[in-house]
Amino acid sequence: MTTEESLPFAGGYSSPKRAVLQLLKAKPGASLQEIAEGLGVSKAAVLGHLPTLEKEGLVVRLYQAGQVGRPRATFRLTDRAASLFPQGYTEMSLCALDFIERRLGRDAVVEVLQGRAHELEDRHRARLGHGSLHDRVGELVKIRTEGGYMAETGGRARGTFEIREHNCPILALAARFPEACETERRMFERMLSAKVDVQHRMAAGDSVCRFLVRPPRGST
Repeated sequence: MTTEESLPFAGGYSSPKRAVLQLLKAKPGASLQEIAEGLGVSKAAVLGHLPTLEKEGLVVRLYQAGQVGRPRATFRLTDRAASLFPQGYTEMSLCALDFIERRLGRDAVVEVLQGRAHELEDRHRARLGHGSLHDRVGELVKIRTEGGYMAETGGRARGTFEIREHNCPILALAARFPEACETERRMFERMLSAKVDVQHRMAAGDSVCRFLVRPPRGST
């Protein structure tokens, strides 16, 4: 079972309920069996928590028609559940950036976003070090998870690494200022000394932010 201390959000929920919410954040549309397997508990144990989470409007149950037998039940977080996960002082940040845009223009907003990215690079430069790209990607995933992004590495193919983030603490900000996503992509490139492409974005309506990391052209 996932421990309470490892979860990225706080609130008046027991450790088992928090674990269910976190799993559904990372795996939307999971079945009862998949939730139980992911948490290492029985289906009965999961069923002890799902009805309460549904009643509180945090989880919704959907049914998918199968080839044989009854429709398959799957579970997803509701929009209300998003408030349980880190949001990075979004409202305050939005007010500040809106004020800057009104007074100084959009370019000034981009300058602020870029300045913040450079601060993060400076803070974590020693942790990333000069190891292999594999090691740097792994350390960046740890850094992002510590920041509330619920990051993980995906499969590797032909020297390409995948990073998936299941929570976006700056989601509302990125929806208002899409430049924030591009600023983070460029920050990744500088931190990893690699080429980074964005395949999916939560700010664009996807369920996950997905990045593909490739060695710089000409490297081996």
